[in-house]
Amino acid sequence: MKEAPAAPTPVILGIDDLRPLPRATRIARTSREGVRLLQEHRDAFIDELWLDHDLGGDDSIMPVVTLMEEAAFSGRPFHIGMVFVHSANPIGAETVVRSLTRWNYRVRRATA
Repeated sequence: MKEAPAAPTPVILGIDDLRPLPRATRIARTSREGVRLLQEHRDAFIDELWLDHDLGGDDSIMPVVTLMEEAAFSGRPFHIGMVFVHSANPIGAETVVRSLTRWNYRVRRATA
């Protein structure tokens, strides 16, 4: 008797400078690392993407958001089940939610 194949491990990516994000399979701590992480998963399905707006100092999630917007604009959006925005910055979080929702990404405010 053959065993059923194991279910694939969900791909859960997080971009946050401080939080541990225990469910994440990979974490980026800066926007530069976040852009690189998304580019590495360009042609794969991402089950969940967790985004924090403020990434320490002058860094923010906006370069990642811009990458996602440009991908959608060019007709090749990232394949993401759900984007969760978990930021203590309500104005920054709302900007991210609005920007990504505009490009038909599924986005939800959350607490990490």
